[in-house]
Amino acid sequence: MAKLSLFDRRRRRVRTALRARSAGKPRLSVHRSGRHIYAQIIDDAAGHTVAAASTLDKDLRGSANATTEGAKLVGKTLAERAKAAGVDRVVFDRGGFLFHGRVKALADAAREGGLEF
Repeated sequence: MAKLSLFDRRRRRVRTALRARSAGKPRLSVHRSGRHIYAQIIDDAAGHTVAAASTLDKDLRGSANATTEGAKLVGKTLAERAKAAGVDRVVFDRGGFLFHGRVKALADAAREGGLEF
């Protein structure tokens, strides 16, 4: 078996801790790259994505980049789509990324949009 990187070990540790505390709530999963930021709300029990948003969406493509401002727009958009799908409480999965910068901006904007976590 290949040795896991520190990032992969942190990602696994965070996800395992979330499973213990989720209590059946959907998971808000965040992924960021150098160019874009992606977020989706996943219902692990049913195994499908409830709502998703990213800087690649047609309505955000021109105005949002991989910046904290772009992350705020993605967080607000995701909160609106989650509310439309009937989700208001989630568990935040930072996916191995530190809760800082773009990840924190996305989380704060999702909270302002009405998601509770």
